[in-house]
Amino acid sequence: MTQAIYTFDALYNEPAILTTMDITTDGFGFMLSFGDLVWVPFVYSIQARYLSIHPVELGYIGVAAIVAVQLTGYYIFRASNSQKNAFRTNPEDPSVAHLTYIETKAGSRLLTSGWWGTARHINYLGDWFMSWSYCLPTLLPGYVIHKSIVTGQNVVTQGPNGEMAGWAIPITYFYMLYFAVLLIHREMRDEEKCRRKYGKDWDEYCRQVRWRILPGVY
Repeated sequence: MTQAIYTFDALYNEPAILTTMDITTDGFGFMLSFGDLVWVPFVYSIQARYLSIHPVELGYIGVAAIVAVQLTGYYIFRASNSQKNAFRTNPEDPSVAHLTYIETKAGSRLLTSGWWGTARHINYLGDWFMSWSYCLPTLLPGYVIHKSIVTGQNVVTQGPNGEMAGWAIPITYFYMLYFAVLLIHREMRDEEKCRRKYGKDWDEYCRQVRWRILPGVY
């Protein structure tokens, strides 16, 4: 359901998507073609594959906690991207007219307040939070497949004392960890592009907006 919402959001807010780095800067080559056709469908679905073999009972509290993580990430992602798009489209719009910014020699305006005064790529933080909600339903993954001595059929267990619990964390949580690396790599490429484009204005922007993605940490 959450991934369906994410897809619907991209379609509904298509004008805001068209101003992102994916569209304006990244060309369509091996990385995107291989990623979209092979990497994404087969790697990003590992959690669902695990749950199809070993269903997990989350309970109401578990479901509520995971949904809260998803909605928090979505709010940061959507609110920050919408604010940037509104400012680019119409800086006089009442929702963004109060924001402060740096006027660059290139003619662009770099926001220094609102979401973009919190971190230079704050939308990536929301995207990463959403990746958590796709992995957390697996809880502490790990199971053993053995043959029943009675029926001869395969039986899936976590062992008599749950000793296998947690052993598969690097697998079912791989998406969350990989996505963090992907976003940091993308942020570094974006920083390099902006530094070439804005020069000293970008240095001043970095001085005013210190954090890259996660305020207080990175």
